[in-house]
Amino acid sequence: MNKINRLFSVAPMLDWTDRHCRYFYRLMSKQALLYTEMVTTAALIHGNQHRFLQFNAEEHPLALQLGGSKSADLALCAKMAQDYGYDEVNLNVGCPSDRVQNGLFGACLMAKPILVAECIAAMQQAVSIPITVKSRIGIDNKDSYEELTHFVETVAQAGCKTFIIHARKAWLQGLSPKQNREVPPLRYDIVYQLKNDLPDLEIIVNGGITNLEVAQEHLNQVDGVMLGREVYQRPFLLSQVDHEIFKADKQTKTRQQIIEELIPYVQQQLKQNVRLNSISRHILGLFHSQKGAKSWRRYLSENATQAGANETVLLEALKFTH
Repeated sequence: MNKINRLFSVAPMLDWTDRHCRYFYRLMSKQALLYTEMVTTAALIHGNQHRFLQFNAEEHPLALQLGGSKSADLALCAKMAQDYGYDEVNLNVGCPSDRVQNGLFGACLMAKPILVAECIAAMQQAVSIPITVKSRIGIDNKDSYEELTHFVETVAQAGCKTFIIHARKAWLQGLSPKQNREVPPLRYDIVYQLKNDLPDLEIIVNGGITNLEVAQEHLNQVDGVMLGREVYQRPFLLSQVDHEIFKADKQTKTRQQIIEELIPYVQQQLKQNVRLNSISRHILGLFHSQKGAKSWRRYLSENATQAGANETVLLEALKFTH
């Protein structure tokens, strides 16, 4: 079975972590584990499988996140992922949106540990790559530490060894997905306790981590950290990850050099009829808090959507940042 280093990973983010976004991230970190957006089993089984599963070879190490609760469907989709070359498959047991609940996947599955265990067992029988779970610390009023450990232990008995835990509970009624990322309080202590009580499991903490200094502090307590929105809004922090977290040689790439390295990819994608905006929307935050950041964002936003927009839009936008 592949050994994946999960010290630092970038969260699966719907509408954000597509293959263009991930290619951009790889220009800054070679070692961070990247995740796809969540893909439902129905989309893979009944939809355009290649559209959902294709990725660039440079994106490794790469995990596919699946949404679903039918063990046979999840096993079939895990096999698709392995055949496509993914390094890991992750089951979403953390997303709180109504659409997800109606399909019986996401956070509502925390109330069904035996079902989740059956799904994990079926997926593991189908593939040799790791199967992991991403969850919350609880849902609604099922938020006691005992209920969390019961869920994790039940799923672990089915063979899951890695749990990525968003350190907030989820309210399935009354809060939007956005509010569920902000309103329930962060309880890192619960995730730490879980690692302490179940030391044989790999426990990754997620939620509210804003910089690499804080990430380092978490790594004193758990096996890995996962960052989401902070990376999307301030992607340049990835350029320090390999050195700060994985202890590789220091990275000295500038933001301008990263864009110059992205240009050949942009040219290649434009030839395949990808619109420039599909790529450029992910790089708006590259100059966050730097001179010219606002002009950079504005120029890209106004020009990348134009018909025929090409890589020169990026080069022109760069001029605002010198």
